[in-house]
Parts: sequence; C-alpha cells; structure tokens
Amino acid sequence: MPRLRPVPRDEAPEGIVTTMYDFMFGDRDPVAEPGLPNGTTGDWWTVVAQSPELLEHCVNGFLFYRSPARELPPELRELAQTRVGWARGSRFVFSQHCKASRDNGVTEEKITAIPSWETAEVYSPAERAVLAWTDALVLHGGRASDATFAALREHLSELAILELTYIACWYDLHAVMSKALRLELDADPDPITELTGPGITRSLEPDAVPD
Repeated sequence: MPRLRPVPRDEAPEGIVTTMYDFMFGDRDPVAEPGLPNGTTGDWWTVVAQSPELLEHCVNGFLFYRSPARELPPELRELAQTRVGWARGSRFVFSQHCKASRDNGVTEEKITAIPSWETAEVYSPAERAVLAWTDALVLHGGRASDATFAALREHLSELAILELTYIACWYDLHAVMSKALRLELDADPDPITELTGPGITRSLEPDAVPD
C-alpha cells in the first residue's frame, strides 16, 4: 500500500482533483473502490491529490508529451518511456508504456525486446539511438558520450532531442516517485534483502579452501 495517505472523494477539493477523479474513476470513490481498467489501483492519482497544484503540474506534463504538436515521433517516445520503466526498475512505468507503445504502433517484438535491446535485431538505427540515449539519461545520470549523441543527431532534430530528453527524464521522475512512495505496481517492498530464518547461520563462502 502507498506510504502516503490517499484522498477519498468526499475530501477531494473542487478543481483539478475532482475533474481527474471524474475522468479516471467515474462517480465512485477511488479510495473505497480502487482500480482502473489497466489493472492498476489508481493510487498514484489519489496520493498526488494531496497537492492539487502538483496534480495539475503533472497533468500538464502528460498533455505536453501527448500533444500532436510534438516533433518527436510517438513511437520513439513510447520506446523511450518503456525503457525508462525497465531501466529504473519501475513495473508501473514499464507496464503502462508497454500498453501505450502498442497504442502508438510499436510492434510486439519490439516491446518484448526492450529489456535486451542492445542485442536485439528488431530495432531500426533511429530506435537504437533513442534507446541508447535513454540509457545514458537513466542508467548513467545524463553522462551521454559524444558518440551516443552523434548517433541520435543523425536521426532527430534538435527540437526532437530536447523533447525526448525532457520526456525521458520526466518519466524517470515518475518511476522513482512511484517506487519511493510505493504507488501502483511499485507497492512491494524492496526484494533485495538478506535471507534469514531457522538454521541459516553463515554464508557458504569458506574462509579457507579444504585440502
């Protein structure tokens, strides 16, 4: 469950919160009756609703990247966002953008290959350049090499690169936020923990190798 309290409908302030509750959940209380058709609980919306200003900022961000005015092709955008989810380890972002990739014409084989795109043969040079740039942003904290940028520049305009960089970083933010606050499909505790229990007393790495 989320680490922060979700806002029930009877406490939702009028404005952006009630507008989005109506749009996303219909007339039900999304805290008492959680769930969306994509299989998520919807608690990203109900937790962020604590700050109507923040919610409106996020909604404007969604409208920005989905706008037909964007120069970045939507299929390249979705490949990047899906890879962001995988690279950051956010099941929520990854799952959402697998679906959004399909909606924007990305083939199933390309979606399936996202985890191992470096060795997959299904991507065009432009798609590979976008995925490499995305990894530089998420996995390397923006330390993108000149060669990585040059490969991207062969296929995208400066404006499209600016949009791609912003959108990928925007979704890295959402991935980190979802994991930290345990929202939606990222609600599970960190799985990397020590195994403990009766009879488990030491590692199996010997101090010395027997003769």
